[in-house]
Amino acid sequence: MSRGKDWDVVIIGAGPAGLAGATYLGRFRRKVLVIDGSTSRARWIPESQNIPGFCHGIGGTELLAQMKAQALHYGAEIRAATVEAISATEGAFLTHFETEVCRSPYVLLATGVKDELPAIAGVEEAILRKQLKICPICDAFEATGARIAVIGSGEHGDREAEFLVTYSERITLIHIDGPHDPAATARLRRQGIEVIEAPMAAIELAGAGWRLRLPREEIRTFDVCYAALGCTPRHALAAGLGAHMDDKKSLTVNAHQETSVRNLYAAGDVVRGLNQVVVAAAEAAIAATDIHNKLRRAHT
Repeated sequence: MSRGKDWDVVIIGAGPAGLAGATYLGRFRRKVLVIDGSTSRARWIPESQNIPGFCHGIGGTELLAQMKAQALHYGAEIRAATVEAISATEGAFLTHFETEVCRSPYVLLATGVKDELPAIAGVEEAILRKQLKICPICDAFEATGARIAVIGSGEHGDREAEFLVTYSERITLIHIDGPHDPAATARLRRQGIEVIEAPMAAIELAGAGWRLRLPREEIRTFDVCYAALGCTPRHALAAGLGAHMDDKKSLTVNAHQETSVRNLYAAGDVVRGLNQVVVAAAEAAIAATDIHNKLRRAHT
C-alpha cells in the first residue's frame, strides 16, 4: 500500500455533512480530501421542499451535485473510494483506502446511516417515485390528506404513525413483527390510527400506490407508504478507534462535534437521530471551524 500526500483534514463521506465541511475548510484555505463512498442517503431524495433557499424543491442528486461543485470550487479534492480503516499514529490519523494511505492530523466522519428498507420488490425505485418515503419530517407536508400506510415494527413504527396524524386522518399502521402491544394499539386508535397486523409479504406496489392483501381476499389500498423500520449508523470506522456511542449506536460528540477520540470529529446522521440536511451541514460547519481554529493555533 502506497503512502499518499498529507492533508490538514480527511473527510469520510460525501453527503451534505461531508461536502459542507469540505466547503468550509476549503474557504479556510485548508488542504482537505473528501473520500466519497457513494452511500449518501440524500441521493434518494426525489424532491425536498424543506431545504432553505429551495422553495420549489430540489432533488437529492442535484443538491449533492451543487454541493460537490461548491466544495471543488474552494479547493477540496474528492475521490471515489471506500475507506477500509483508520489508524492512529503519533499526532495524526492514517486513512486506509484502496492501495493508498493518507495522513492527516484531523478526520471528520460524515458516514451517515443505513436505512432498513422493506423487503419488497422495487423498493428503491419506489423511493425515487415518491411512493415510499423514509422521512416524515422531510416530506409529510406533501402527503397531507393522503391515505397513508406506515410499515412499522415496535415503538418506532408507533411513533411515526403518531407523528403523521398532523397531516392526515387516514393513517394505517401495518405492524409486521407479530402481535402489536394491546396498550399501544389502544393509544393509536384513540388518535384515529388504524392498526393492522400483517406480514411483509402481504404488502405490494400497485401502480402509483400500494396494496395490502388481507385474509378472506380483503384488499386495502394506500396513496403513499412510510417505512418505519429504523436505520443503523455507519460507525464502524469510529468504533475501530474506540469512539464512544450512545444506546442507539450513534456517535457521541461534544459541542464542537469532536468525538471521544481526540481530533476525530463527526457530523450528520451518524451523530444523532434527527436526519436532516440542514442539521448535517450545520454540524459540519461547527466541526470545520473548530478544526481550523486548532490548526491556526498550532502554527502561532
